[in-house]
Amino acid sequence: MACSGLPSPDLNGVAVEMRAGQVLLVLLAASAVMPAKDPLLNVCMDAKHHKTKPGPEGTLHGQCAPWKDNACCTANTSSEAHRDQSYLYNFNWNHCGVMPPKCKRHFIQDTCLYECSPNLGPWIDQVDSSWRRERILHVPLCKEDCEEWWEDCKDYVTCKDNWHKGWNWATGTNRCPWGSICRPFTEVFPEPKDLCEKIWSNSYKYTTERRGSGRCIQMWFDPAKGNPNVVVAKYYAWKKRSSPVGMENVTPEAGKAVCALPWPVLVLLPLALVLLPEGASLDSS
Repeated sequence: MACSGLPSPDLNGVAVEMRAGQVLLVLLAASAVMPAKDPLLNVCMDAKHHKTKPGPEGTLHGQCAPWKDNACCTANTSSEAHRDQSYLYNFNWNHCGVMPPKCKRHFIQDTCLYECSPNLGPWIDQVDSSWRRERILHVPLCKEDCEEWWEDCKDYVTCKDNWHKGWNWATGTNRCPWGSICRPFTEVFPEPKDLCEKIWSNSYKYTTERRGSGRCIQMWFDPAKGNPNVVVAKYYAWKKRSSPVGMENVTPEAGKAVCALPWPVLVLLPLALVLLPEGASLDSS
């Protein structure tokens, strides 16, 4: 016997709410097993020698070896990156005399990072060029990488501060433009910042962030300890997606729920609604 004055429970309504809850659980489970692929992460540039997608290489040559487990370059590209004048770009490092080995190793490492790294997605920019469709722009380089590069090259000489363009290519390889003179690196690039930002048309950005901070890209790292640039790319991909222009010091809040539904939930939601009993609603109000 029902108690006088108390409404009888709406068993149909309870069943609908339970069914709706089950549907949501299924959708959330689907989102866990089908994670969304972030287009800014683990990608290769659309450029002259890059693979279409990153993957393991059996071996990579010399200084490019740290990327062999997941690379955008081939073994042949990594080998050519170490030549004084390779088929990659016909670029001559020795345009103002022989470049010292301690300096050249930084340019080799720079080439390896550019050709091999799958962690530059947040800085890939579209270009209208005959030899590539994409480039990198303003990659935040770790303080040590930039300053050691400048320190080891300061005794070399060069005739240009922007090595991307403006060369004399009459012989098929780069030569100093007519009328230019070879000057010490310290005159062409007075500070480490000048070298890192100017030499490749702002491909890199000088930062005060240090190696291991998770906030700057490392040209040099020990592969036995993992690739530190994976975390850096994830941070800047998150920042690029979620931060308004001009916000510089934003970090994700641990444990805070994300408002947007994962893409598998959005994909499966129409099907889930069809499976609900006719007239049922996910809104319990």
